Amino acid sequence: MSQKKPVLSRRHFLMTAGAGGAAGAAAIVARTAGTGAAPAARDKRASGGYQVSAHIENYYRTTKV
Repeated sequence: MSQKKPVLSRRHFLMTAGAGGAAGAAAIVARTAGTGAAPAARDKRASGGYQVSAHIENYYRTTKV
């Protein structure tokens, strides 16, 4: 009895690689969505961020034309 060898075409390989990449990306997004990293980013933005200090005011004063 002869055994048939599976035919691996370039199209089949690319389709499989694309599906695997999409599944991997979805798994990463699902894992990082539940970690709670977003509240830390919101806290950082709420903490004030940009603040004008004395050296920044000096810079603004020296750049006036």
